[in-house]
Amino acid sequence: MPYLNLRGVEHYYQWMGDAPHSPGKPVMVFMHGWGGSARYWESTAQAFSDRFDCLLYDLRGFGRSLLPVEPLATDPGYELETYAEDLALLLDQLELDRIYLIAHSTGSSIAVFFANLYPERLEQLILTCSGIFEYQEVAFKQFHQFGGYVVKFRPRWLSQIPFMDRLFMARFLRRPIPADQRQAFMNDFLQADYAAALGTMLTAVSKKAAEVMPTEFARLCVPTLLISGQYDIIIPAQMGEQAASLSPQVNYRVIPETAHFPMLEDASGFLACVQEFLSRSQA
Repeated sequence: MPYLNLRGVEHYYQWMGDAPHSPGKPVMVFMHGWGGSARYWESTAQAFSDRFDCLLYDLRGFGRSLLPVEPLATDPGYELETYAEDLALLLDQLELDRIYLIAHSTGSSIAVFFANLYPERLEQLILTCSGIFEYQEVAFKQFHQFGGYVVKFRPRWLSQIPFMDRLFMARFLRRPIPADQRQAFMNDFLQADYAAALGTMLTAVSKKAAEVMPTEFARLCVPTLLISGQYDIIIPAQMGEQAASLSPQVNYRVIPETAHFPMLEDASGFLACVQEFLSRSQA
């Protein structure tokens, strides 16, 4: 499996298809969300592989990009901006100048930072299940406390319990998805590094994020598509609509009868939505 060392962490990446990037073909990079890995983007990347060289990678501390046992000499931390910088370093090592970027959930927040830090490196941006929220001190404190327990108590044996994958994914889905996809996401969550899982949770849902993300959405200067799932309870559609209203660069779409994984729950609807955006923007 291919890895690149970025700031002391071996980052897993893969090109979708039989060959790596071919010069002249546009590149689409896929960024996953909190607790997951690039695995759940594979079917979507495969669908785009005829038009793009599709690059998938696992964020620092998640999936197959686990943190080293020994402490890093220079710890980059877990702010969303640092993950955007990780992507820039990955592109540098792969000698990629400009890309199309498609991201999901917390990965979408990272992608917005990337778009504003490195607009010259981005052709178009597709955000999935993203939005802005208001800071509520009591609610945030309760979320962090509960989330801390969830991150701390993740015994690996949970994945061996029959039907646990269904129970685990129930709050993320409106429509069923294949069992192997449910199991893969649960396994990724159970294996994620504690420091990365906790750190990104605290930075993604924070007073700073609530204050900064509206400004970041308003600053977007690249053509952007933001897709929400109609019944998403993790990042409700109204949060996506509010974010999209902040910039004329953002096109907003809601995919009916889906929740937090519209690319898996309604693959054909998701692909049609993205392809329409890409065709219209390029025209």
